[in-house]
Amino acid sequence: MDIKIYTSPGCFYCDQAKELCKRAGVEYKSYEIGTDLTRSEFLELYPGVMSSPHVIIDGEPIGTLVDTAKYFLKEGLINARKD
Repeated sequence: MDIKIYTSPGCFYCDQAKELCKRAGVEYKSYEIGTDLTRSEFLELYPGVMSSPHVIIDGEPIGTLVDTAKYFLKEGLINARKD
């Protein structure tokens, strides 16, 4: 599974997306907008995306933290039970 997470500096939800991947036991590559690529470069890749994090799995845009959690639930990578 190839996971890319595009993040913004100091973004709480971006940190949570990375933590979600860790809990699911999947590796990911993180790209910080403004450091690893410019905002313009990001928008060339993903026009109209205005929020962080932006998650791509196997080349398919998944979306935000919530979208990623739903995807992981559907794929059985995490479960919804509370500890």
